[in-house]
Amino acid sequence: QVQLVESGGGLVQVGGSLRVSCAASGRTWSGYVMGWFRQAPGKEREFVARIWWSSGIRDYADSVKGRFTITRDNSKNSVFLEMTYLKPEDTAVYYCAAGTRGTSHGPDYDYWGQGTQVTVSS
Repeated sequence: QVQLVESGGGLVQVGGSLRVSCAASGRTWSGYVMGWFRQAPGKEREFVARIWWSSGIRDYADSVKGRFTITRDNSKNSVFLEMTYLKPEDTAVYYCAAGTRGTSHGPDYDYWGQGTQVTVSS
């Protein structure tokens, strides 16, 4: 059974840092792109970052470029999102997702986690 389980969310002050994790299980992930998306209250889900599992090539949304870093640990089947210089507008539920199409478009992803809440207080 394929599972993506996020963890590490929480409350952080403006300018602070937080790392969220995604434990991926149930299949081999080579050939997949692992993505992070987020959804704030009253807003649509948006792309944050993605990483190709095999090559490690990474890509970011302009809104987080230079502040967030996506990485993966093949030995632990895990993907991480290191968030720094957090802003109130980063407050959202963060979702881990996996797909094979390599896009930043949510519907192109096949598997999703349950999400983890990140709240940035001013």
